[in-house]
Amino acid sequence: MFTDADKVELERSIEEIWGIALELGYDPYPINFEVVPVHIIYELGSYSLPARFSHWTFGRDYHRQKTSYEYGMSKIYEIVFNTDPCQAFLMDSNSMTSHKLIVAHVIGHCHFFKHNDYFAHTDRQMVEKVRLHRDRIAHYEQEFGWREVEEFLDAVMCVEEHFDPSSPSTRTHIPAPVSRTKATDTKTGGEYEDLWNLLGPPEAPKPRTRKFPEEPEKDLLMFLANHGRDLEPWQRDILSMVREEMLYFLPQMRTKIMNEGFASLAHERILERYLDKSEEIWEFRKLHSGVLSPSPMPGQINPYYVGFQILKDIERRWNGNLHADDERETDWLGRAQPRPVGEGWKKIFEVCNEESDVSFLRKYLTPELVERLDLYTYKKEEINGQEAWVVQSTDWEQVRDSMVDGMTNFGVPIIRVEDGDWQRRGELYLKHAHDGKDLDTEYTERVLRAIHLLWGRPVHLETILGEQGTRLSYDGEKNSQDPV
Repeated sequence: MFTDADKVELERSIEEIWGIALELGYDPYPINFEVVPVHIIYELGSYSLPARFSHWTFGRDYHRQKTSYEYGMSKIYEIVFNTDPCQAFLMDSNSMTSHKLIVAHVIGHCHFFKHNDYFAHTDRQMVEKVRLHRDRIAHYEQEFGWREVEEFLDAVMCVEEHFDPSSPSTRTHIPAPVSRTKATDTKTGGEYEDLWNLLGPPEAPKPRTRKFPEEPEKDLLMFLANHGRDLEPWQRDILSMVREEMLYFLPQMRTKIMNEGFASLAHERILERYLDKSEEIWEFRKLHSGVLSPSPMPGQINPYYVGFQILKDIERRWNGNLHADDERETDWLGRAQPRPVGEGWKKIFEVCNEESDVSFLRKYLTPELVERLDLYTYKKEEINGQEAWVVQSTDWEQVRDSMVDGMTNFGVPIIRVEDGDWQRRGELYLKHAHDGKDLDTEYTERVLRAIHLLWGRPVHLETILGEQGTRLSYDGEKNSQDPV
């Protein structure tokens, strides 16, 4: 139970921890801390933002997370949102030492939000925006019926990760086609029926000279919002709102390992100084070890652990604590460069300001770290009639490339719009950028059904299945597969 005395102690601790963080060079946004019950923590975790629109998938995630917590399988210690000021929530059932660790951890996150280049264009008022989104969607539910809105949201959320952050925020809509039975009155700008065929027989349709879109389009959400032929204005609005929210989450998806590693290093350094010679130091060490324990599951990593260890290794090397084979860097031309000495802490902040997880791993995950962190690539094999995980490779470059590959396009298959008027029938033709991993056919067929609801006409997806070019299609009634 969080008491008034606990509140006083926590407020004092936050002020003191904040002061130590500033001395160590942290420069976070101002932070509003709030202590809340466990069900609020898990509700915020499942919705990803407070006051977000309602959807059954958020309720599903809430029950999964809360059940896992109640059975002692996992625990969310804190929730922090990338806003200005940042909003952080602490669980009221945590110990005071846990609160202090979390406060220092949150300071690390909020510094990262403020200074990392990938967060530079984030809308810091997104919490207010999602509240407006929620209210608009609730209005659409009242006007058009909750079932119709929910079914449309189901389809949108099947493709919510297929957007392109480099796309401009707006596009020109396709002009509505003009009927060939009408002619334009050039004097008035109006239209009239050519009832007596005064203009002669209508011209034959000209062959299309340009593909639509002219170049393959990666931003499926935007393409559907702008060019879905049968969508109502409220449906286009929902597509745009979901895309806007996904753009907010994108930097966090791109920097998960580095962000969590940086925040873990922050709570270690700050609390080592704050709890020096205090009895709480032992509880802190136990909590710290739990946060940074390696993942027990083959093929998975604990981002806190990996990010923390890479940053510690950067600090060691830039402080001049080198191994025999680690004495000199090379530049992009392969020329040997002297290693800076005594600049480890400064280098950590520089790296976390400039990199994403992909570049972070490519530049700073060394052969020694791969061996020390016990990182391998795994695959499933059948042994004695049962599937089991077995080590596939211990080569450090393959391990690194496998980790990076899983983060390319934040782990989502790259799908591009090739033709929005395929065979001049208004059908949508998509193409999968195959990267050696086949799509899950059953899941893909469900997604094609969702896209059909958004597009309103047959949808096709070209991919490779078992080294065979294949076109997966949905025509509104059934799924089909054809060789390409």
